Amino acid sequence: MTFETYQYLIYAWMALGVVISLVLLQIAAPYGRHTTSHWGPQISNRLGWMLMEMPGMIILLYFLLSNGSAQHLVTGVMVSFYVFHYINRVFVYPFRIHTRGKKMPVVIVCMAICFNTINGFFLGYYFGHFASYTNDYFYSPHFIAGTVVFVLGIVINWTYDTKLIHLRQSGETGYVLPFGGLFNRVSCPNLFGEIIEWSGFALLCWNLPAVSFLIWTVANLLPRALWHHKWYKQRFMEYPTGRKALFPFIL
Repeated sequence: MTFETYQYLIYAWMALGVVISLVLLQIAAPYGRHTTSHWGPQISNRLGWMLMEMPGMIILLYFLLSNGSAQHLVTGVMVSFYVFHYINRVFVYPFRIHTRGKKMPVVIVCMAICFNTINGFFLGYYFGHFASYTNDYFYSPHFIAGTVVFVLGIVINWTYDTKLIHLRQSGETGYVLPFGGLFNRVSCPNLFGEIIEWSGFALLCWNLPAVSFLIWTVANLLPRALWHHKWYKQRFMEYPTGRKALFPFIL
């Protein structure tokens, strides 16, 4: 595949992300607190998380490792950031959540598998065929600033995922109104952290597929945060009126 063809494909992929985001603003994706049986057969949400998060990591590593001539230390570090996130999502996070007996629709798992497969392909194909970083790139403003932002985002994401997990005791399935830290500013600080994380990744990689990944992240998480925010306000009459959905003081 030529780089020109690759560009056309990824631009189309970005455009699709925007369209999907508009759809998700109208329809809450039915998993987590928005789960509904109207979307067909369901499976364990722990198994669902593992199945839908694993393909992107596998596909990316396949394209990188199958083209040894394209491997480079800088590329390896970038890929390690991505893999680090997904190791948590596949092998750690599903076993930390206190959601025994909860399920998610198979159709949601399948759609997430499709996204992660395509996203992993675009990233892996770029790193395996087009990436041309040199060791000097480690000292570039893009890499340094992007790494700082990525680490900040992952710390926020993991911190508030942990706080949400521990809002309920093991075996409990109800929802509790969260307070403290960024919860005093936004309904979904964990999602806010993930957007910061992939913003950092786009900055440190400074390439088209990383930007595409960021666009799809926002396209998915912004509508989800707005639905969460609406759900909180409907369920808890005492919900703080000044709390935003995703971005402190903004939205």
